[in-house]
Amino acid sequence: MRIAVDAMGGDFAPAEIVAGAVWAARDNRAVTKLILVGNQDAIRKELAKHKAVPSSIEVFHASETIAMDEAPAQAVMKKRDSSINRMIDLVKSGEADAAVSAGNTGAVMGAAHLKLRTLEGVIRPAIAAILPTKGRPMILIDAGANTDADPLLLRQFAVMGSVYSREILGQKSPVVGLLSNGGEDSKGNKLVKETFPLLAASGLNFRGNVEGHDAFEGKTDVVVCDGFVGNVLLKTAESVAHAIGHWLKDEFTRNPIRILGALLLKNALKSLKERMDPETYGGAPLLGINGVCIITHGSSRAKAIYHAVRVAGDWIGHDLNKGIVEEIRKLSTDESPAP
Repeated sequence: MRIAVDAMGGDFAPAEIVAGAVWAARDNRAVTKLILVGNQDAIRKELAKHKAVPSSIEVFHASETIAMDEAPAQAVMKKRDSSINRMIDLVKSGEADAAVSAGNTGAVMGAAHLKLRTLEGVIRPAIAAILPTKGRPMILIDAGANTDADPLLLRQFAVMGSVYSREILGQKSPVVGLLSNGGEDSKGNKLVKETFPLLAASGLNFRGNVEGHDAFEGKTDVVVCDGFVGNVLLKTAESVAHAIGHWLKDEFTRNPIRILGALLLKNALKSLKERMDPETYGGAPLLGINGVCIITHGSSRAKAIYHAVRVAGDWIGHDLNKGIVEEIRKLSTDESPAP
């Protein structure tokens, strides 16, 4: 199992990226080669800070870096020797089985789509964000790859999300919900109303429309929407989680009695923090491309990179892309006219 990591992508690159990669290489024996892509001098400088660097780690030099605020399409085309482009090139050439990046999301998506193309039958790739709920983790798809979508796209997103939930998260019959402004079948905008009957007839375990608050109840495994709505929901959820953490810290440090109470609740608060920590879920898979690509948050630390490598390994081990192609093919067969 060979995984290429964009060592220059993210707010804390290359230090945190290299640290996470070293951690992953030490802990995951299934990874036979972990390729750090980027400025070799900067990468080797960070590697020198770690003792007993695993022999499975290699460095692949790339002379350019795509900044987080650069226009994705232009940067991918102009900076051919960027760490993002070279990382995807390694997957395309078969020198790596997967790619992991905390860099410019648009550039990673653009490079992956341009160079790797989509799987058979897939119209467009989609970002699947894994979010914590009251119960089991929930997949939000699309979380930002496609700001505009049509009903056929949303149905494919539902299929891809269901395969991921089944194969990686272990849900035997993933429950699918369509994000809307109300739980009733009649609610929603034009896109939602036109998508509803397609999902109902798709053969998926479709529960109907779900509202924003209902999505986090832990009763829905895959929540489907277009990338614009999904990205707004994702960033809102992240912001609320950070705000809650800030409020708790503020309230528990107001006076000595509350500080004592916080000490008594230390383990519970630690567990709550870990449960809400998006880095534990290892980033968001870009589903539908003819390859394996995990996109992590721009503010990712070593922990996120470690888990992203783990998730990439799970994707490869479960042959997820084969499952997606098979399920998409079933949809096409079901739509074929009767002889």
